Amino acid sequence: MDETEDLDVATRRRRHKDERVYVRVSEDVKRTLERAAEVTGRSLSDFVVNSAFDAARKAIEDAERMHLAAGDRAVFLAALSAPPAPDDALKAAAARHKKLIG
Repeated sequence: MDETEDLDVATRRRRHKDERVYVRVSEDVKRTLERAAEVTGRSLSDFVVNSAFDAARKAIEDAERMHLAAGDRAVFLAALSAPPAPDDALKAAAARHKKLIG
């Protein structure tokens, strides 16, 4: 896990900032971003950077989750196609279940 994932907004704000990101937006987009920053009590820069950072983390997590899910699906389907024979522990658990539940 990347160390920045554990940082809250206040901690990220205190870190030294060396990099810049330049964007051009329409007047409507800028007004909406300014209003959102105002109602949340943050500066425009703080609002935009933190919103973009949170969205970026979510996009990465979603992509990684989908990648893992595809791999898990392949393992699951392979296990369904050729299930292993029950071992002694599974047989004993099934017997206990049958005795308790019926």
